[in-house]
Amino acid sequence: MAAVALVQGASRGLGLEFCRYLLLNKAPAAVIATCRNPDSAQNLAALSAQYPGRMTVLKLDVNREEDIKSASKRVTSEFGKLDLIINCSAVLHPSGKGETSLRDVSAQGIISTLTINTVGPLVMVKYFAPLLQIGTGAFGQQPEEKAKQHTGIIVNMSARVGSIGDNALGGWYSYRMSKAALNMATRNLSIELGRGQSKIVCVSLHPGTVNTDLSRPYHRNVPKDKLFSTEYSVQCLMNVIDSLNITKTGKAYAWDSTEIPW
Repeated sequence: MAAVALVQGASRGLGLEFCRYLLLNKAPAAVIATCRNPDSAQNLAALSAQYPGRMTVLKLDVNREEDIKSASKRVTSEFGKLDLIINCSAVLHPSGKGETSLRDVSAQGIISTLTINTVGPLVMVKYFAPLLQIGTGAFGQQPEEKAKQHTGIIVNMSARVGSIGDNALGGWYSYRMSKAALNMATRNLSIELGRGQSKIVCVSLHPGTVNTDLSRPYHRNVPKDKLFSTEYSVQCLMNVIDSLNITKTGKAYAWDSTEIPW
């Protein structure tokens, strides 16, 4: 049975590029792309037309648990399993800019950011983990001539600024907090989903500073050689995913495979 990968938040940026990479480089894998409004996701529609029969686009607002539950039922019915899930949806802050100081903090800003960046990915795993537990372990590394060690992989797109140990500058309260909480969720999931015979590898990944809408307000402060294209970032991240095994679960890794402290 062909591998099945699901990319949540796939209409643009890293999510769209993950879909493109998987379709181009992981044939005959099937790709399920989710986004809030498929009708306006022209890039996804074009990609689907380019790879007929291999791509499915589903409506899913990560803020709505009912959307997630409904999508999981459809994936169960149509595919019966998953091998990889990548949670991509993220927001820097509802205003589009991170808080530079405490005076910029608002309760609603924090709640909105946490809902999208932390709660959404965790609820995704709640509904899709059972499908990963019956996956074939098609992504990552498996030992030669032995029974597979993992059945699926969960990737939560995090950020280096979510590391408490690496935080030397402060600021960006909502975004930092949401990614630190996501990292804790990843660690928790790695423990619970690492038990039993059907083990799932769970990691947080940092893509670097990527040329997307999320980071665009800060591009002028980033050296040219440190501002990555989505193509380069995803290629690096897929190299990390391809190297994963059960010994690497519950950790955070940067685009260059280096481990990031919690």
